[in-house]
This record gives sequence, structure tokens and C-alpha cells, in this order.
Amino acid sequence: MNILQLPLEEVHPYKNNPRKNDKAVDAVAESIKQYGFLVPLVISKDHEIITGHTRYRAAKKLGLSSVPCVMADELTPEQVKAFRLVDNKVGELAEWDVELLPLELADISADLSVFGFETISEDDFGESFTLDSGEKKPYQQISLTLHDEQAKLILACIDYVHKHGEVTETFGNENTKGNGVYEVVRQWAAQKKLL
Repeated sequence: MNILQLPLEEVHPYKNNPRKNDKAVDAVAESIKQYGFLVPLVISKDHEIITGHTRYRAAKKLGLSSVPCVMADELTPEQVKAFRLVDNKVGELAEWDVELLPLELADISADLSVFGFETISEDDFGESFTLDSGEKKPYQQISLTLHDEQAKLILACIDYVHKHGEVTETFGNENTKGNGVYEVVRQWAAQKKLL
């Protein structure tokens, strides 16, 4: 696969694109800002977008001068039309593994709310949601509702504790955010002589 870096002005959207992507542009732009432009646009030989219309709009929003592209010049016009639809449709078939997702999210200190993860809680996973038994038994998940300013301070403290290795006891917990919260609260409790 040959990835070309093309000036954004040389790439143009497909005028009959049936996918409505207005609501996704900001999130994709934020993803590009945080992680880079890691998924190229797929374009035809005349530089019309086959897939990647949202990434294209996000690139425009960010003021990027060029974008990575893959040219699918081996596809027939009918295949181009089909792939444009299929590429978007197959994403709708995937589902979240509700046992693994909260465990993955728990190890991420970055704010993922711009990507739609702000409403994920234990309640979203139904009655069958539980942590694995056995080694996970002594662990608890706690959901808190915080103002943005409260969350900033708490996450900054947790991040500081994690980066500077100040956690005194993890109790075997591999969750860095959980350990950070524990250490911040432990230090506060020690100052207040609650320990």
C-alpha cells in the first residue's frame, strides 16, 4: 500500500456521499490533534474521496495543508460506489464487549468525553455486568459525578502521583488511576490524622 501525502486542496469529497458526518467532525479533529493523522483517506485516481469524508472535514477544520491518502485506482466505478457504502456500514455491525470496555477505560487518564465515552457507567452494562471473579474479587468500581473544574484538579493530582511514583501501596491493583486516587486520598487522610 502506497501512502501519498497530498495537498488538501487537491482532494475533493464525493458530492453524493450518503453518510451524514456533521456530529463526528469535532471528535475526529480532536483525535487527529491528540494522536496524529493515522488513518489515510482512500481516494480515486482523480482524487475524489472514497472513504474518509469525516477525516477530510476534520483536516479542513484543523487547517491542515496536506493529508495522507491511499489511491484505490484498481477498483472499478461500481466497486468504488460499493466500497464507499460497505466501509461505513461494517462499522455499525461491531459491538462493545461490555466486560472488557470498562477495564480498558479504567486505565486511561485522558478525558475521552469528546469521543462519546462520558456516559459510560456500570448502569449502561445491564444486570449481567460484573468484574471477573477470583483475582478481581477485592476490587470495586466507584462512579462519581464531578464538575469539569473538579475533574481537572483530581486528574492532575492523579497524573502527578502516577508520574512521580509516589504510590505507597497498590494492594496488587494494576489500575493506575485507582492507585493515584488512593494515594491522593491517603495523603489527605494522613494530614487530617484520619489514619
